[in-house]
Amino acid sequence: MAYLAFYRAFRPSTFDEVVRQEHIVTILKNQIAEQKVGHAYLFCGPRGTGKTTLAKIFARAVNCEHPVNGSPCGVCPTCRALSSPANMDIVEIDAASNNGVDEMRDLREKVQYPPVAGKKKVYIIDEVHMLSPSAFNAVLKTLEEPPSHALFILATTEPQKIPATILSRCMRFDFKLLPREDLENLLRKVFDKTGKKYEEEAISAIARAGAGSARDTLSIADMCASYAVGTLTYEDVNAVLGAADFSSVADIVNCLFRGDAPEALSRTEQVLSTGKGVGTLCKDILTFLNNVAIAKLCKNAKEILSLPEDRFNILFSSAEFADGHKILRCTEIFSACESDLRYALNGAITLETAILKCALPDSDYNIDALISRVSALEKKIEEGVAPAKSTSNSAPAERVQTIQPERVGAKPSPKAVLTELEDENPFAPKKEEKEEVQPTLWEQAAPAPSNAGSLTEEEKGKVFAKLLRAFRTTRRNAVLFTLCMDLESAFEGDTLILYTDTQAVLKALNREENSRFIREALADFGVFSFEVRFKPKGESKWESAERRLKENFKGIDIDIK
Repeated sequence: MAYLAFYRAFRPSTFDEVVRQEHIVTILKNQIAEQKVGHAYLFCGPRGTGKTTLAKIFARAVNCEHPVNGSPCGVCPTCRALSSPANMDIVEIDAASNNGVDEMRDLREKVQYPPVAGKKKVYIIDEVHMLSPSAFNAVLKTLEEPPSHALFILATTEPQKIPATILSRCMRFDFKLLPREDLENLLRKVFDKTGKKYEEEAISAIARAGAGSARDTLSIADMCASYAVGTLTYEDVNAVLGAADFSSVADIVNCLFRGDAPEALSRTEQVLSTGKGVGTLCKDILTFLNNVAIAKLCKNAKEILSLPEDRFNILFSSAEFADGHKILRCTEIFSACESDLRYALNGAITLETAILKCALPDSDYNIDALISRVSALEKKIEEGVAPAKSTSNSAPAERVQTIQPERVGAKPSPKAVLTELEDENPFAPKKEEKEEVQPTLWEQAAPAPSNAGSLTEEEKGKVFAKLLRAFRTTRRNAVLFTLCMDLESAFEGDTLILYTDTQAVLKALNREENSRFIREALADFGVFSFEVRFKPKGESKWESAERRLKENFKGIDIDIK
């Protein structure tokens, strides 16, 4: 006998063998037992969930002479006659290729003839949504009032495309996707019957890839059984599915969490150079991110994911390191990337753009990205490392030194680190001796308003750091803190000038609400005037002044010497 694929060889022949769909099976069995069989049924739902299989079982069951628990017995003369492909009482029609009005007119004429072997003549119309409007109209009257011996079973994956006049004349049954646990049990039965040895992790991987479809699951299992010579392993399943190496995907995702864009791109190119598809790699990264979220949030993540011990440990270490907002933002970016890849002419560029967006949070002004950056800064402060400010190309950046604790092994307090932020302003004069640690914003009393022009040069040098600290310790202004932390500052008389090289930051800081917050915060430090200006990267103060002069006097020839 010719070899049969798993999904054909192990197709259920009775209601009891059907996987899940209990809500449908129970209704059909009760209708047969009580002899209340209708004349038109609509089976709709995702592919591979048992629509056609259940239709065939039901067609034989309504004709069986001695049903067993509602299912066809398989031994009576009628069951044996209907099991032959040449029987004329169960007619299967593929509406995808017979969707014209002529085919439906032919069906309408032949439906008048009585059955040959059984009590009912059953018409199973698969993919019924493919019928043309004229074909639907041709079968409409017959479907509403068919002969007493006729039974129609319509099957479709897209019920929304079926006219309401057809839907209202049928009993509708919605099939559901199969749970992973049921698919795993089905796979174990199939492999046990075929004598194929397997690992539990391999069973779980196939069930996950099946995505709720029994036919897809069995098709993947068929390939895996042919691929593995001995015991079917988790690695064999990944090889059949064409998935990228687990550790390679983990390395890429960890680079995204660290913000290491060059390394992330390098590792991506290494994976793609092995022949892995761009879409497959994007899907693997998305799956890994989803697993990281499960490992971070669920206490029983190990049971849910069913991964080998070494792979779960890699996943769990990534989950511990990652920030929740960062996971969410990366998942959103790669979900959009997966959709964009369908229409992209160059998929590699689309994927690498998503990787850059995840690995460079400084250029991402999404609220989750900003919150993630604030969380990273909080972590640095807790560890005793103050964030370094970026300066223009004309002056090299100077990192703020970590405050040394008084005793060996002692951890510096966040208050001491915040105080160090006051001294990081590049325009502040250098100090020989370290001042006492100032109280934090919530510890100090509200300062008395000072008059404009009363600040000394040393006090002016501390204003910007105090502004950052004010935003840092006020939770609702965490986004403002993120926007301001990379700015440069200087005083023109008594006016504080804030410089940015990003137009988006310039617009954000000049919004009325943000401008009011900054003005209120600066008033506490004796500064009552400020301005936010755009300054391209690498532009010196002289070049900035020259550019602003020309902008203020447009149309006038200015000779600068």
